[in-house]
Amino acid sequence: MPVNLKAPVAEHLHAVAGLRIGSTEAGVRKVHRKDVTVFLLEEGAAVAGVFTQNRFCAAPVQVCREHLASGNGSGGGIRALVVNTGVANAGTGEQGLLDARRTCLELAAQLGVQPQQILPFSTGVIMEPLPVDRIVAGLPAAIADAKADHWLRAAEAIMTTDTVPKAFSAQAVIGGATVTVTGIAKGAGMIHPNMATMLGFVATDAAMAPELLQQAVRTLADQSFNRVTVDGDTSTNDSFILMATGKAAHAPITSLESADGQALMAVLRSVAQRLAQAIVRDGEGATKFITIRVEQGSSVEECLRAGYAIAHSPLVKTAFFASDPNLGRILAAVGYAGIADLDQTKIELFLDDVHVATRGGRNPAYREEDGQRVMRQSEITVRVQLGRGAAVDTVWTCDLSHDYVTINADYRS
Repeated sequence: MPVNLKAPVAEHLHAVAGLRIGSTEAGVRKVHRKDVTVFLLEEGAAVAGVFTQNRFCAAPVQVCREHLASGNGSGGGIRALVVNTGVANAGTGEQGLLDARRTCLELAAQLGVQPQQILPFSTGVIMEPLPVDRIVAGLPAAIADAKADHWLRAAEAIMTTDTVPKAFSAQAVIGGATVTVTGIAKGAGMIHPNMATMLGFVATDAAMAPELLQQAVRTLADQSFNRVTVDGDTSTNDSFILMATGKAAHAPITSLESADGQALMAVLRSVAQRLAQAIVRDGEGATKFITIRVEQGSSVEECLRAGYAIAHSPLVKTAFFASDPNLGRILAAVGYAGIADLDQTKIELFLDDVHVATRGGRNPAYREEDGQRVMRQSEITVRVQLGRGAAVDTVWTCDLSHDYVTINADYRS
């Protein structure tokens, strides 16, 4: 069961003018489930993306990078996205690239655009050939299904080991006009920053200069999807795409530092962070959602080193699953995080409202029953003070349970 995460309601997801979405059952890996989705953009939309840092990246990631680059880096010519679940098309060599390109070619022919105007995405089992004939056969039905309000159908269609679809929507008044932001994501395992192991698609009808979009998507990724981790395993297929259709009735935003630019980034960040946190809440086998806030670092990088060390530690994560306040494990993780000249006598550790450690050792006032009270909660905040400066940053993670092993042991069955 996901941690305090409910399935979205279709009526709460706002349509984004200039974008239609359709899904179909193509039988990519399993029958009787939606597994191919298309996003259809009207001419003039801008698209930007960031992708996995795994050097063994999937064929669709390679093709996406090529097609975005062919649009002079702005993605201004992209007219459609096609997403399949079930097979990742990773570890498939030259044939995988041919299959990803054929998917683009076939969809482009049906839409009357160029193959370079299509972005392909895949998620699922690695090192299996993409059943491209089934995907191509399903494209007409996906196109016919395309409607502006099909966000929830798309969120369901891109799921793999997710237990609930992930979709959020928000609106804000910018430049006197109502601006909409809606997004979906998938991910539950192989979740690790740069990117988190996921597919994420966020769209807005805001009018913004195309050259700002790449800056915006990188900033958003760093503030959301690059702040979550489930198991420390970086995927081959991670992709986060931002689309701006320009249909909102306000003056085009030309700077992210302007008042309108900051207002837009705030609503985009809200949706992106909710999607990123939903991935952790639905982490494979997760029973607890954990916020790790590292304060008083000499730099943000230093805070993240400590935060990720705690979040990735199997000993820390299993202690949270067991509700066992074996909290010395957290201090040990901070100690091996690679922070130069760390003075352990300045470390303070808090578990929600409980002051666990002070000056690098057990707080004399700390009682184990207080720690256990917090550990039993479904949502927990770990706060570490390094005593080195004023930098602060946060990562989100979950516990590690028996079910994580079961889910991944049985993944291909």
